[in-house]
Order: sequence, then structure tokens, then C-alpha cells
Amino acid sequence: MERASSIFDRLPIPRRGSGFRRLIHKLSYLSEEQQQIIVDAYELGLVAHEGQRRHSGEPYITHPIAVASILAELHLDHQTIAAAILHDVIEDTPVDKEQIAQQFGNEIAELVDGVSKLDQLNFTSRAEVQVASFRKMMLAMVEDIRVILVKLADRIHNMQTLESLSPDKRRRIAIETLEIYAPIANRLGMNTLKTELEDYGFLYAYPFRYRVLDKALRRAQGNQRQIVKRISDRLRRALRADKITGSVMGRKKHLYSIYRKMRVKTRPLSEVADVFGFRLIVDNVDQCYRALGTVHQLYKPMPGRFKDYIAIPRVNGYQSLHTTLVGPNGIPIEVQIRTHDMDRVAEKGIASHWQYKDQDTEKQPPQDRAREWLASINEMESAANSEEFMEHVKVDLFPDKVYVFTPKGDILRLPRGATCVDFAYAVHTDVGNKCVAAKIERRRMPLRTPLKNGQTIEIVTGKGAHPKPSWLSFVVTAKARYSIRQHLKNLRSGEATNLGKKLLDQAMRELGSSLRKISRNRLKVLLDDLDLSNVTELYEQLGLGERLAPIVARVLVKAPRDDLAGSDSMEPITIAGTEGVVVSYGRCCHPIPGDSIMGYLSAGRGIVIHRDICGNLSEFRKQPSKWIAVNWEQNIEQDFSVEINVEAINKPGALAEVAAMIGDAGSNIEQVSLDEQHGESIDLIFTTLVRDRTHLSNVIRGIRRMSGVSRVTRTCA
Repeated sequence: MERASSIFDRLPIPRRGSGFRRLIHKLSYLSEEQQQIIVDAYELGLVAHEGQRRHSGEPYITHPIAVASILAELHLDHQTIAAAILHDVIEDTPVDKEQIAQQFGNEIAELVDGVSKLDQLNFTSRAEVQVASFRKMMLAMVEDIRVILVKLADRIHNMQTLESLSPDKRRRIAIETLEIYAPIANRLGMNTLKTELEDYGFLYAYPFRYRVLDKALRRAQGNQRQIVKRISDRLRRALRADKITGSVMGRKKHLYSIYRKMRVKTRPLSEVADVFGFRLIVDNVDQCYRALGTVHQLYKPMPGRFKDYIAIPRVNGYQSLHTTLVGPNGIPIEVQIRTHDMDRVAEKGIASHWQYKDQDTEKQPPQDRAREWLASINEMESAANSEEFMEHVKVDLFPDKVYVFTPKGDILRLPRGATCVDFAYAVHTDVGNKCVAAKIERRRMPLRTPLKNGQTIEIVTGKGAHPKPSWLSFVVTAKARYSIRQHLKNLRSGEATNLGKKLLDQAMRELGSSLRKISRNRLKVLLDDLDLSNVTELYEQLGLGERLAPIVARVLVKAPRDDLAGSDSMEPITIAGTEGVVVSYGRCCHPIPGDSIMGYLSAGRGIVIHRDICGNLSEFRKQPSKWIAVNWEQNIEQDFSVEINVEAINKPGALAEVAAMIGDAGSNIEQVSLDEQHGESIDLIFTTLVRDRTHLSNVIRGIRRMSGVSRVTRTCA
């Protein structure tokens, strides 16, 4: 304490703020040289923020000092404390990253830059700025976990002083805190910070609900105190009788957790608030399990309410035994049993034993869990945009609830609702991309099957297999969702490039030219004009419908704009049915091989094929430049969806009889629905798979022969 005081005394008298005085007195765990760096950071921050004030009217420097004080209570290193003091200077003052690096070194400069928000000049909306800033912060956190610790402390102090803002701003910031920052604190195992963030977020996001709950709980506290004391005394006596050294404390009610339980479990306040919580802190793991036996002898345990997070820790490194007992007069008693080290980890998480870059090989559960999570975030760095990146991270922020095993006995932690595909991607990205089937407890199960605790999962892979777009409808983990989307994007890009080249070549031939006749210089001039780096990008945009091939062709050959206007002899593109995601088929008219068709160039979707009698074409005809002449390739071996309307007698088994006839005709039913019932008849709509018009005719002919069927038609918009 003397060293800290001597450092502080070196500051000029007018610069001695009471907030900084309290901060310095918290830093006795640092060396004098490290404290001096923090004093120097304070000096720079004081000068840089001079004249700036917060919404509350206080000098701005009080904010970074408060942030640093929160981190000092967690005993973080001097670089983190210095970065906390300087965390707003890059954003709000003329001081830049290079100046900080020159005075304090690159490590502190990178920390400050990681916390700073992005320059808002390049964005079009507040939401875009916030999402991009969040992405930058998370990726900086991958490089150095201390970035998020500074940000969490920054958010806590902002929440503590939120009263000075308008109600709309308070609510927006509070909801962001509940959705993003509190879950991050929870994922890092920092229960103390998480609880504070949640309670402040609850207060300002839902002020009326907060006041009602708070008032109701305060009213019940008087009676609860007596019950808690009586149960605590009995638990202490039982531990002493079994010669177990430990402390017992009644756990304080966490307001937001009570509110969340009421919503999720749809229970009234009386049922949630009347659950009493106790924490037993003992010396070692052996005593944890002995204490569990003691409390189970004292009060009867509730079946199915025991959880062993010591043997299988939570994803954030949290360890404890949880059990629920039937207390006096049937009152539920929730008991947590853990060691002193486990308790420290539970409250402070990754900051509990701060060993940044420590070479000690001893296992550090919070650090290990955090780095596993950060590694998964790093895989998402190449996400196409900040909104997509934020979606991935938010999906992954919430704690897991399902523990499953690999065939080798390794445990994987997955979110509740995770499927076999999520499991496959958790094992490895290549396993997920190539999975074709799954076995749960040695039984073949669909890939979309949700997993349950304790199951053993085996993934079957195939050499030529690849992700299916339909997987996106049921996967829940960020890694699986991101990996599937990346594969589909790459696949789509290649298909779009091939289609775009075909479209441009066709348009060039209509002008009496071809791509081979265009000089490299002419092509380069066009790419420069369109701000494209290479011809592949041009082909991709043409294939996706973002540019029109006839217009690009005219530019390349410098042809007059009228050359194609009256042309009715455009060479059609041949559709083979294997073009993938850049050629799709209208759900309004369900074209199949043999139909007379046309293509419509849709921006972002490529070519959409319609029957030429489709009712929606009247709208498309207003944009003739987007029409594409298309025809079917001969001998297509692929199934296409078609919709059939069947009017039949309304009798038991009518649907089953028609479905059986469709199956007998070699067609598979994708979907069936009941359109309407009128009198004694019923309209059934089948979406079924056929190869071509001949196959469809056979299906319709077979249905018409049925005795209870009065009419069969193919539907079209």
C-alpha cells in the first residue's frame, strides 16, 4: 500500500482525482513499475479528454477511471488497466493508435484499438455501424481475450450511469446488453459481471416489470430471512457432524433470473420466488461429494434434479454440484456444492486466475473453454458481411445443455436442439461437409434428429457428399450454419460463372461476334469501367442476373443499342436440369421437360424457368430485356416437381387411395394438402415428382381411372 501511495503522490496536486486515488489503492498487487505505466496512461487520458463531459455532466475522465477500477477488482494485468484508461482516446480525441504505441508499446495500443468503435463515415446507418463495430471487437478478442474484458467493464459503467440518457436510448442500450454483453460474460464464466449486466439491462429495458418484481420480492424478504437462517444452521450442523470443513450461505435472489424463469417455464412469481438457494463451499472435490451425501440424508432429493458439473463442466468452465431438495413444509431448496477454487471460477470466470500467456501446463478450465470458443469465432472471420457474422456469434453465445459422446468416448457439448449435422460439424468441418448418415446408439437415424444427453453419435461420411441447402432449416450451431453457407456460396459462385459465360457468349453471337474476337485490352477497359478485378467476377454477376448479358455484349462490340431490340431469333440456352442453384424453377407453374418454357433473369437468383402459359409472365413481359430464350435438353434424367389437383368423392381412405396410385405410377409425393370440401366431394392438391410430360400423363391417366375421382388437372398460376 505504501508503494501505491508513493506513486500517487508524484502526480501534481490539481490532477489528483478521488476516482483515480481509489483506483491506485486497488493496484497493490502490481509492481511499482507497472503502476507507473498506469499513472502515465492516466496523465495522457486526462489531457486528451480535457474539456469533454459525459451526459451526466461529469468530466469524461471519470468514465475510463471507473472502467479501470472494475478491472482492478478482478486483479487484471497492468496492460489491461492502462488500456481501460485509454480505451476512448482513439475514438473521441486527436490521439491515434501510433501515438499510444510509441508511448506504451504495441500491446496496449492493440488493446485500445480493439475496443474502439469503427469510423462511422463508411456506413449508411446506425445499425450497420454497431454491427460492424461488434464484429471488429469480436475479432480483436480472438487475438487478445482482454479486449472483451475491457468492453464488458465499459458496458457495466455505462449501465450504471444510464439514467442520464433518454428513455428510448436507455431501452436500446439495455436490450443490446441483455442480448449480447451479458451472454458474452456468461460464456466467459464471469457470473459477477453477467449478473450486474442482466439486472441493469432488466431495469432499463422493462422498468415497470422490474419495479413490480422488486417490490414483490422485498415484501417477501422478511419471512424468507428466518427460513434461510434456520436451514443454513441445520446444514452447518450436519457438515460438522460428518467432519466436513466448509461454509454455508444463502444465495441472494437474482431478479432477472427470476423473471426469465417465469417467462420460460410460464410459472407465477410465487412458485419461482419461493425456491430457496444455498451454496456450500468446501476444501476439495472429495468433500463436495461427501457434502452431497450429507444434504441428501438431511433433506429428501427431488428426482431428476441433480446435475454434476464437476465431472462434466459447463462450456464456460463452470464446475459445481447442483441438487434440489424438499425442505421444511415442502419448500424446494436449491443447493450448489463446490470448492473455493470452483467458486472463484464461477464468479470471475476467465479472470479468476489471470494467467495471460502463462506457460504453466496446469489445466485452466475457463481459459480452455474461452479459447475453444474463440477458435470457433476465428473460423467465421471470412463471413460475407458483418450482419451475418453477428448472427453466427449470437447463435453461439448461449450456454450448452446437451452432452453427447463420440464413438471413442470423447464428450462434445452442444446447444439444446442440436442435431446430428451439428454434431458432425463439431467434430470437424470436413466431417460435416461429407456426412451422409448418422447412427445414434448404433441405430440409423435421420440427420435432422435432435440429440439428447448421454447419447453416442457416429457419423457416416461419403467421398462425393456435400452439404444440402435444406440443412440450414434445422441446424442450430453457428459453426454448422456458417460452414454450410460457405460451401453453398462457393458452389453457387462456380455455377453462376459458367452460366454467365454462356449467356455472354450467346449475346455476342447474336451480334455476329464472340468472346474470342474481343481483345484483352478491350475487355480490360470494360472491367475497369465496371470496377471489377477480373472477368470471372463479370461472368458471376451475369449468371446471377446482376448485369444483363445483351447490354454487356453491346458494350464489348460497340454495337448500337437497337441491334437486339427487334431480334426474335435469340439462340436459346439449353437447360439440362443439373445447373444447380443458379437455375431455378417457378413454384407458380412447376415447369417440367416437354413444357414450352422461357427464362427470366432475376437479380441474385440467376435464371428462373417458367412455363410460357404461366400467369405471372404478364408482369415479366414489361421487362423484355430480362427474357432469356431457353429449351430443354434431350433425355434429361432428373425428377421435377409438379402440382396436381384431384377432385374426388369425400369418403374415408380417399387420400390414401390416390396417394397409392401416384406411387404405383413411379412418382414420389413431396407434399399433399386439402384445398376445400364442397358437398360430397373434396379437392386434394399433390406436389409430386415426375421426369417429364410423358411421365406426368401416365400419373394423371392412372388417377382418372379410379372410381371415386371426378376430375384431375395440372395446376398453373
